[in-house]
Amino acid sequence: MQKMRPALFAATAIAVCAFGLSGCATKDFVNQQVAAEDVKVQANQAALDKQQASLDQQKAALDQHQAHLAQLDQTSRDALERATAAGKLAEGKFLYEMVLSDDSVKFPRDSAKLSREATQRLQDFADKLKADNRNVYLEIQGHTDKTGSNAINQRLGAERAEAVRLFMNEHGVPLNRMATISYGEKDPVADNKTKTGRAQNRRVVLVVMS
Repeated sequence: MQKMRPALFAATAIAVCAFGLSGCATKDFVNQQVAAEDVKVQANQAALDKQQASLDQQKAALDQHQAHLAQLDQTSRDALERATAAGKLAEGKFLYEMVLSDDSVKFPRDSAKLSREATQRLQDFADKLKADNRNVYLEIQGHTDKTGSNAINQRLGAERAEAVRLFMNEHGVPLNRMATISYGEKDPVADNKTKTGRAQNRRVVLVVMS
């Protein structure tokens, strides 16, 4: 009986050690799995944070765009929205506009022919665009006074805008970076009852966007 005790003790010790080793191995495996899951969670959280930051940036840009639109006059706002919707703008920004009105460039009445004053101002404008060396998009808006019928004025506004577009193209502005629209008599900036007012309403507006 005494001889059996050392053997029993040794067997028990081996069993305890084996259980201990098994327990240690299981604990290490669990720790590895937990660590791996932590890495996944952290990666997913980083991706979510990046996505949220992108959404916040887009919202901020949209808010800025909307605030900028509110500061523009209606025709410039419409031009920017049309160009943005057509995918014509890289950034969707209104830069400035130039107005050719009858009191400054002397559009011939009932005619789309560009006067000497108009061509000179357009030449200077084209030179400025080249000097700025920016990829811009132009909407060229034709306007008239209220003399004559609405149909005639709509056509005349379109012809004036197209005359400006062709001139700008001849002086280096690509046709695909310009669009024309006629407002006819619909958007006066002055009283059509006076000669001075009618002269201001006979105009072409070049809206410059980037």
